[in-house]
Order: sequence, then C-alpha cells, then structure tokens
Amino acid sequence: MLNEQQIRADFPILARTVHGKPLVYLDSAATAQKPRQVIDALVEYYSRHNANVHRGLHALGDEATELFEQARATVARFLNARDPREIIFVRNTTEAINLVARAYGGRVLGPGDEVWTSAIEHHSNLVPWQRIAAERGATTRYFPMDEEQSLPLASLDLLTRRAKIVALVHVSNAFGTIHPVEQVVAAAHAAGAVVLVDAAQSVPHMPVDVQALGCDFLAFSGHKMCGPMGIGVLWGRLELLEAMDPFLSGGSMIQEVFYDHALWAEPPRKFEAGTPNVADAVGLAAAIRYLDGIGMANIRAHERELVAYGMAALRALPGVRVYGPADPDRHGGVLSFTVDGIHPHDLGTILDQEGIAIRAGQHCCHPAMRALGISGTARASVYLYTLRDELDALVAGIARAREVFALA
Repeated sequence: MLNEQQIRADFPILARTVHGKPLVYLDSAATAQKPRQVIDALVEYYSRHNANVHRGLHALGDEATELFEQARATVARFLNARDPREIIFVRNTTEAINLVARAYGGRVLGPGDEVWTSAIEHHSNLVPWQRIAAERGATTRYFPMDEEQSLPLASLDLLTRRAKIVALVHVSNAFGTIHPVEQVVAAAHAAGAVVLVDAAQSVPHMPVDVQALGCDFLAFSGHKMCGPMGIGVLWGRLELLEAMDPFLSGGSMIQEVFYDHALWAEPPRKFEAGTPNVADAVGLAAAIRYLDGIGMANIRAHERELVAYGMAALRALPGVRVYGPADPDRHGGVLSFTVDGIHPHDLGTILDQEGIAIRAGQHCCHPAMRALGISGTARASVYLYTLRDELDALVAGIARAREVFALA
C-alpha cells in the first residue's frame, strides 16, 4: 500500500491552489507532475555536469557521457531489456513510432502488405502508419472495438501472411482499455508480423517487461512518468535495430564519412543524430529510480483501487456514461465519461473553477470518437499521488455542473 501523504509531499506543485481552491490534478494521462527528486536531478546536472557527450576530452564531457549512458542502462533494467544498446533516446512516443515507421516500415513494406492497428488508437499510432503505407503501396487495417472499447480477440484471426507490422496501444489514453499484448504478439508472430507497442500509458503505471511481452518494439514518453518533457524511449530488439537504416542523419550517428557516402554507427547511436537531450535523460533516470523505489506493482494496485472506486461513483450519478472495460483488472488509470446535457468542454471549464484539472475532448482519437457517435469525453486520470478524496471532489464538481445546466 502506498503512503499517499508522503508521496504527495514529494510533489511541490500539488500544494498550490487554483482559482482559490486546492489543486485537484486529474490529468496525469496528459502529463504527470514531477517529484522534487527529478527536479533536483535536473538542477544538479546543469549546475555541475553540463557538457556535450561522446566527444569532449575533458572532465565535464566524461561526466556527462557517463550520466547519459547510466540513464540508458537504468531504462534498460526498468524494461528488462537484454542490452542497453536496445534503448534509443528520442523526444517522445510519437517520435519513436515515426522512427519505426520510417526506418523499419520503409524497409519492409511493399504493395499488398498490411499494417494493422486498432480502432481506438491515438493519432500518434495511426498517422505515421497511414503515411508510410501510402508511400509504399501497403494498406492500413484496423482491429475493431467491442462495446467496452476493447479489442475482440477473435479479430486476431483476421491476420494473414500479408500482415507485416502490428502497432497497438497497450493502454488506451481515451478509454483506459488494457490490451492483451501477449496474445496479440503471439498471433502477429504466427502470421509473420512484428509488433510495436505504444506503451505511453502503461510503462508509467504498471510493471512492463519487454521480454515477457514478447514484442519487437516498444515506445513511451518520460513526461508521463514523472520525468521531464522532451525525452522518450524507443526499445527495439537489437537484431532489428542493427538491420534498420537511420531515421535522421548528421553528426554523432556515423562511423565514418566520405565525400560520396557514409558508414553508420552501431545502435543506439545510429538513431541518435546530433546532440542528445542529456539532461532530460538524466531526469528520466531519476524518475525511474523514484518509481522503482515505490514499486510499479504498488502503483498499479493503487490506481486499480482508485479506478474501481471512481467508476462506481461516476456510474451512480444520473446521466453519466463511463467508457472502457467495467472490469478494473482490464482498465488502466483513465476514467473517460460523458454527462448527458453537458458538453465535455463545458464540464471541464466548470470543474476548473473548482480547482479540478481534467482533460476534455477527443483525446487525439478522432476515428474512435466518430465511431462511437460522440463529440468527445471528459477524462479524469489518476496516478500514484491521487487521493480517493480527489475523486469525491470530481463527483461533487459534476453535481455542481448539473446544477449550472439546470439538470439536477
């Protein structure tokens, strides 16, 4: 069990007020707040170690390089990767997926081939595949969603030898659905396809073991797991990374350059052109140490309890529909809902006046919202620092909004 008050004391921003009310931060799916340990790591890096990496013949350059590579090793251990060389630092999940689409998809896709995603994907895991498929004469296909905004396992039977890539979100940012990645990987591999997992909403919230999942690529962002903005990770199986061409080219990613050609460095440097984001990699490592100290299983258990409590409380309100699986074991830390008679944007504005921060809209999932026939949802998302009392405040805020719209 988490010591909630001790954890909250680590997050300075949670002590502030908004519109004269105590801040109730329920937007962690958009970005998580940062503990003092991460903030201190960034200050320490820029105060004492700042230098460019892999090139300076001086003490600061050596220190910065060591911290950067230590951060890579920390990420590798966190994911149970076989080798730190499988960890590529990028800006965010979106860049990681674009890297795979270009560097792997651009190499293997051809006319008649298929790229599979699901009907509830974020645009970041849709648009890159649409573009590369169109350029290569391939086709994008979609696993459907059922009445709980989940992937029906029977749809995996649709995979044939034409499938070359399956790109699937682990936990839906829009509905909280947890996908059965292991089963998807087994079906995809049986069809001869590789699997990319969009883990932006799973790595921060639950234990994720890339070897246990059996996937081929996995992407996530640092800022959604208490780390800095501007740093993300692509994990890939080393043999795949070695066979891929670079995504970006320029300095740092080369072995040797001639006037008429160049030879690439080995992974991961082949995919890290230019000066990397060293400070934020160091900050991400600090965030991982912080989360590890609490325990990812403990964080998942805390969120599961909150989501079960929140779903029950929201469903008890008149006119409220909660999306995603009803079973909290299949539901991540996202509570996505609509209130009859109130547009999600109006609800978000009224809640903000109560000091409650949620996300409202289509959550970069236009096709899924269109398929459901709704203009969007209100989304409250929880994390390790969220209190049950804050979900009570959300419920009271919705009741207040219903009064404003004369629905109560």
